[in-house]
Amino acid sequence: MDPPPKRRAAAGIPIALFITAGLAAAGILAGWLVLRGGPRKSPAPVLTEEARAYVRAERLQLSDVSMIATDNFARQTLVEITGKITNTGNRRVKVVEIKCVFYDPFGRVVLRERVPIVSARMGGLKPGETKSFRLPFDAIPESWNQTLPDLVVAQIVFD
Repeated sequence: MDPPPKRRAAAGIPIALFITAGLAAAGILAGWLVLRGGPRKSPAPVLTEEARAYVRAERLQLSDVSMIATDNFARQTLVEITGKITNTGNRRVKVVEIKCVFYDPFGRVVLRERVPIVSARMGGLKPGETKSFRLPFDAIPESWNQTLPDLVVAQIVFD
């Protein structure tokens, strides 16, 4: 025999409420796990002691560094940093990566990006050689202070 309709409706509300709450909790937990325990990037290579000594001795020199911002048809701003890198040392360099650090007007970091300016594909950088580089950025936060970012040598790989 079926219970009266009033009882059935009352019994159905808590079950629906529990199901909804359970699904919401599962969704929150899944989102938290994805954000906290998502795929971890392997740590970026660090400067070796040999590379640090090369940088301290100013064997790699940046020059003619400038920045240009242009708007494209999609109303997106493209910031390009151009310049030259010279190897004044006696070692052939296969890879040089630069860390570009952008700040807001209060000096807080808003973007940190690591980019290669010399690569094996480009032919490396021989002793005494100078090469031009171009670094395009199209996703700099609006809070950026509009000044040239800090450019720091992040990695050197010798031949």
